[in-house]
Amino acid sequence: MEFLKDFVDLFLHLDKYLNDIIQNYGSLTYGLLFLVIFMETGFVVTPFLPGDSLLFAAGTFAALGSLQVLPLYLLLFVAAVLGDTVNYWIGNKVGPRAFEQDIRFLKKEHLEKTQKFYDKHGGKTIVLARFVPIVRTFAPFVAGVGTMKYQAFITYNLLGAFIWTTLFIFGGYFFGNIPFVRENFEYVILAIIGISVLPMVYEYVRSRRTAAEVA
Repeated sequence: MEFLKDFVDLFLHLDKYLNDIIQNYGSLTYGLLFLVIFMETGFVVTPFLPGDSLLFAAGTFAALGSLQVLPLYLLLFVAAVLGDTVNYWIGNKVGPRAFEQDIRFLKKEHLEKTQKFYDKHGGKTIVLARFVPIVRTFAPFVAGVGTMKYQAFITYNLLGAFIWTTLFIFGGYFFGNIPFVRENFEYVILAIIGISVLPMVYEYVRSRRTAAEVA
C-alpha cells in the first residue's frame, strides 16, 4: 500500500522529483530520461512508467533552462523509436505463444485489448497507441506477433514517435512555464493522464453499446 502511495505521489509531483534529479545528476538526467522512455515503450512488463507526463515535465524544465530542448527532444525521439522497435522484435520472436500460454509478467488481457484495438485500426494503431497508456506499450509487441511487415511498422513507428514527442515536449516547453500551470502542475498531470485514457473509455463504452445492440 505504501508503494502505491509513493507511486501516485511520483506521478502527481513529477516536476518536484525531476527537479531533484536534475539538481543531483546534472547532464546524466538526459540518460535517465532516455532510459525511462525506452523502457516504457520497449518492454511489455513496464507499462506503468510515466510517458506523456514525463515528456511534458521535461519540456517544462527545458523552458526553465535546466535542460537543453533540442538535445532533449532528439534523444527522447530516438528512445521512443528504439523502444517500439525492440518491442516489435520481442513480439516477433515470442510469437503466438504470448496469447496461447500464461507467461509470467505478461498480462494476457492487455494483449487481447490491444489486439482488438489493432484489428480495428490496423497499422495506424502504432501511431494512435502512442497516446493511449498501456496500449502504447503493447501495440508494437502485438504488431510483432502479427503479420505487420517491419517496413510498414517502422514507418508508423517514426511517425508516431515524432508526433508524440513533439506534442508533449514542446507542449511543456511553451506552456509548462505559465504561472497557472506551474502552480497547479499535479492537476495538469492528471488532465494529461485523463485525456490519454479517454480513447480507451470511449472504446469501452462503444463496445458495450455494440454488444447490447447485438444482444
